[in-house]
Formats: sequence, C-alpha cells, structure tokens
Amino acid sequence: MKPFLGKDFLLETKTASRLFHDFAKAMPIIDYHNHLPPDEIANNKQYRSITELWLQGDHYKWRAMRANGIHEKYITGDTSDREKFRQWAKTVPNTLRNPLFHWTHLELQRYFGINELLNEHSSDAIFDQIQQDLQKPEFFAKGLLKKMNVEWICTTDLPTDDLRWHKEQNQSSDSLKMFPTFRPDKFIVINNPEFLILLEKLEAVVQCDISAFDQLLAALQDRIDYFHSLGCRLADHGLGQLFATDFSATNLDRTLQKRKGNQPLSPSEVIDFQSAMLYHLAKMYHKKGWTMQLHLGAIRDTNTRLLTHVGADVGCDSIGDFAQAEGLVHFLDSLDKENKLTQTILYNLNPRDNELFATMIGNYNDGSSAGKIQWGAAWWFLDQKDGIEKQLNTLSNLGLLSQFVGMLTDSRSFLSFPRHEYFRRILCNLIGTDVEQGLLPNDIPWLGTIVENICYKNARAYFGF
Repeated sequence: MKPFLGKDFLLETKTASRLFHDFAKAMPIIDYHNHLPPDEIANNKQYRSITELWLQGDHYKWRAMRANGIHEKYITGDTSDREKFRQWAKTVPNTLRNPLFHWTHLELQRYFGINELLNEHSSDAIFDQIQQDLQKPEFFAKGLLKKMNVEWICTTDLPTDDLRWHKEQNQSSDSLKMFPTFRPDKFIVINNPEFLILLEKLEAVVQCDISAFDQLLAALQDRIDYFHSLGCRLADHGLGQLFATDFSATNLDRTLQKRKGNQPLSPSEVIDFQSAMLYHLAKMYHKKGWTMQLHLGAIRDTNTRLLTHVGADVGCDSIGDFAQAEGLVHFLDSLDKENKLTQTILYNLNPRDNELFATMIGNYNDGSSAGKIQWGAAWWFLDQKDGIEKQLNTLSNLGLLSQFVGMLTDSRSFLSFPRHEYFRRILCNLIGTDVEQGLLPNDIPWLGTIVENICYKNARAYFGF
C-alpha cells in the first residue's frame, strides 16, 4: 500500500516514477492563464492569514462548503478568519475523492511542509503554524511563486486596465515576469449589465466618443497596441457559445446606438454584434502575432439569490449544453481563408465536446508552426484526475500530444500551483504505463524530452517566451 501523497503519488509504475522525478519535476512553470491580482504580485503582498490567502475568492472551496451545509456567513460573510478556516477544515474530510482533497493536502505539504490531514481537530494548530510562516518574506506573494519555480505569469485584464502593476513588476530586478492578457468579453457581449459602464470608461481612456462600431474597434485597437507594448501576447475570451454570423456594418452601428440609448436588443442583434466583434478582434490579434484563447461552454451566475446578495463569480456556475461545432467552423474558417487565423487555443467545459474540440484543432493547422491550433488543458470542472486523463488520451488519439502546451492554473489563488505537479504526475503515469504495457518503446531519453516539452518547453516556444 502506497502512503497518501507519497513520493510516487499518482505514479503507478517504475517508468512513470522515473519520468516524473528525472524530467517533469524540475521544469519551471509558465502559467499562461490565471486570474491572480497583479497588484498583489507587484507589491509582494503579505497575507494576514491563511484564510485570506487560501479561501478568499476560491469558489471551488465555497461550493464544497455550501454542499457540506456550511452557512454563507462562514464562506463570504464577515465572520473571523479563524472561524472561516475552521469551517473549511471541517469540510475537507468530506471532500474525499473530490480533487479538493488532493489539492488541499498537496498545497499544505508543498508550501508549508504540513503532512497532517486537515480536519476540525487539526484546524487551529495548522492555522497557527501557517500564521507564523506568513510573517516571513518567503511566504509573501512573490516568495510563494518562487517556491513553485514559477517563471512567467500571464494575468487576465480588462482593456481599460492601466497595467501599472505589470510595468512596475517588469521594471524590477525580479526574475519573475508578469504580462497581461487582453480580455474584452464585456465589450463583445453587448447585453451584459456592465457594457455601458465600461464603454464610458473606455471613452475616457482613449479620450474619444464611441458612437459607431468602427469607433469601438479603433478604441480597442488602441488598447491592444498599449497591451502589446507592455509584453502582452495573449487574448482570452470566456463565452458560453461562439456565434459566427454574417453581419452588416450599418446594422452594427444601429445596434450600438440602441444599446447606448438603453433600448432593448433582439437576439439576432446581440448575436450579430458578438460575431462581428470577435471576428474583427481576431484579425487584430493575428496582426500582432498574439495567441487567442477561447474558453467555451460555461453557464455563469445561475443563483440569483447569491448573485444579488454576494455578487458574481461566487461558485454558482455550471457546465452548459451549448452547441459549439457550427459556430467554431464558421469562425475559424472565415479567418483561415483570409490568412488571418492567429495561434488559437480552444477549451471546452462540457466533456461531451472532447472529441469535437480535439478534431476541430486539426482542421486549421497550416504548417506555419507546430501545434498552431491547440486544444487546451482540461478546464475548470474538468481539471481533475479523470478529466485530465480523458483530455490527454483524446488528444493522443486524435492529435499530437507531443506538441501540447500543457497545464495552467486558471486560478485566483497563490497556492494553486501544485496543480501543475498534479498534471505532470498524471501525464507521466499515462506514458509510463504505456511503456510497461509494451505500447511505447522503453526509450527514456526520448520520452523524457517529450515530457519536458509538454510541461514547459512547448509553451515557452509557442508563446515566444
């Protein structure tokens, strides 16, 4: 019987163990998609408690706590940090077989050297031990990233952000590099509640009135140029479904003017506007040589009660059952036939779409670079052992696993980086098992090179880092 989270955790064969420990383990981390606050990195924030560092903003944990019968006051309310941590500790034993059980104890081990299981009996002692650690500089924001060998961070930023913290970080002497990612979704989904507020803010930033569609595009191009000057090389979109329709400039101007006048829009107007925005933005990304990420399939903020009383992004999202294939084909093909399709990473949230996405990427590779169109890592509800294995196996069956750009955290937590280790162990286990079953040759140097590439080197080359 193997020990829990022992040296060979998730590694079922000697070959898997060798691949992980000799090749994957030491690879630096390029986290090319996350939601970490840039100011906390630039200012090297010191956290007041493990609760602020670990629980504040982590909707994975919030969902588990609610499912365990924990009152909302201990989740997003104003109770003390210690009491919130106690309630999380009380929940942890009941997360067995959920990835949170693994992640929780991996994070306690990797960052704080704590091997004790977290539960309501160990809660206070663990809280106090970590409280002492958090007084030391190596447990400030940058120290936590250094512990995990994080080399590059790409945050997720609104077009109106001034990016002052990225400038400050990259002017410092730190080896850690932090670059922005352009996330214009709230300008694409024209009927979202924040559209007019952000449009007004964009007008102030670019110092220009925006009353026509071309003016909106010009303003966003201005911001793309600014982001690019500060090292941005990625754009990101999180949409339930990708629409790709034929549209007319006249109708787009009318739609924008109606929205500015608070007039209701028809479904076709909303879809045409989204289609046009994404199409034109994608061509801008191509001109800059950026990578475009498309996260598709989430249905968000489904709980009106919590949305009203707590706010958005509090753990009330789910997998949507949107149709994806037709829109993707129309969108990608319209860009490809004009030679305007940039490097693209597709992520699906619904596992029923695994084969769909894995085959879609093969349609638009053009030989200009290896793995130009990527199927991204198992995302959100799927970034657990079963979901990661399915993504890796499906990509292997229908594409080139060897050209995959690997894992990311997609997280708001500075303690989430052991997810890269989790992924690497699963990857090595799959390959190692194939070797020992005679499905792959026992050529460790060759396989080790592929493992290193997937864990780090492919991403470094793909993004130009």
